[in-house]
Amino acid sequence: MQVTLVHVRVKPDQVDAFIEATRENHEHSVLEGGNVRFDVLQDPQDKSRFVLYEAYVGAQGAMAHKETEHYLKWRERVAEMMAEPRRGETLDGLFPRVD
Repeated sequence: MQVTLVHVRVKPDQVDAFIEATRENHEHSVLEGGNVRFDVLQDPQDKSRFVLYEAYVGAQGAMAHKETEHYLKWRERVAEMMAEPRRGETLDGLFPRVD
């Protein structure tokens, strides 16, 4: 399983708009064939800080996600909302096992 943690910091006045755009991306992403999880997390102490937890069966599913219409729409929509560039961290998911 390939997991990507996407660290995002949004401009404070864009938090609600970011949540809405990301909700739409989440709703489509969980329907992708290779998707295992797509969680959207918000820091309770800093509401402008988010982590997206994206888990795919393998690297191919994660790469395919970045070519979907909903991801490309999300990426364009949130670009100006960012307080700093988002940062992705790719990890191998060990447990639970996904075959």
